[in-house]
Amino acid sequence: MIDAYLVTVLTLMTVWSIVALGLNVITGLSGQFNLGIGVYMGTGAYVSAILTTQSGLSFWEAMPLAVGAASLMGLLTGLPALRVREDSLAVLTIGLVFVFESLLVYLPYFGGPVGISKIPRVALAGQQLGNEQFLLLALCGLAVASAICWYVKNSWLGLALESIREDEHATSVIGIYPARFKLYAFAIGGGLAGLGGVFYAHFMRFISPYDFGFMPSVYVLVMLVFGGIGTIRGAIFGAVVLTAVPELFRAVQEYRNLVNGVILILMMLYQPSGLLGRGSYLWSLFQRMSGSATLVRPAGVSDAQYP
Repeated sequence: MIDAYLVTVLTLMTVWSIVALGLNVITGLSGQFNLGIGVYMGTGAYVSAILTTQSGLSFWEAMPLAVGAASLMGLLTGLPALRVREDSLAVLTIGLVFVFESLLVYLPYFGGPVGISKIPRVALAGQQLGNEQFLLLALCGLAVASAICWYVKNSWLGLALESIREDEHATSVIGIYPARFKLYAFAIGGGLAGLGGVFYAHFMRFISPYDFGFMPSVYVLVMLVFGGIGTIRGAIFGAVVLTAVPELFRAVQEYRNLVNGVILILMMLYQPSGLLGRGSYLWSLFQRMSGSATLVRPAGVSDAQYP
């Protein structure tokens, strides 16, 4: 039997890891700087909450619909994002998350500022899942999200997204249509964040517009930058550590914004790839210790000369 408080912290770590993986597809792989991941997480959470509390659907029926809605939201918000890049894109996504939060607050259908409560627990075979069973379910969701990210990263889609991230103009010259692949990234990343939102809603059993506003979106970005942007391990590591720290050190909870700001500044100055990102000190050290470091062939050295 695991302590109930530990189960709660582990479940939140898992939920935020899934959301961070969604942002990793959009920002880490395709290079689309997004400060509005809360829009997609909130879409998944609200759609699932409404379908289960007002339409009578079960969690299992509502989940695919909610993830699909979040993916569609990613696709739709990706359309205006095609017109802008870099700093302008970041500002645009900030505007999107403010619009989304305001709609949730002002429209009574979404519960207004008090949100939606009494979201049902997940049931399987007629039995409601306890918190430990829900944690296992969320871990399965994290495994699925990680597998999707791995597939995307190691497929032709991932190669195209990384090409766009490195040089969009050069990518278009070789016949890749950047707009199409950016929309793919928004749709996939939005769907993953929506999956995290579904788990969040049915675990907390109460959601409000402020759970998916600008600051939660920034927290997810900090998790990604801290762990290692562009990598699956970095997204999960950052979410786990930055969810655990405020719980382990209660004093940090009151200064969370200050701590996150300092982390962002330090990471950008000294380790912009994140603690476990490609080329980072810790990851390079781990590779050397495990003997898995990739040898880079120097320029001008032939295959016969290279070991």
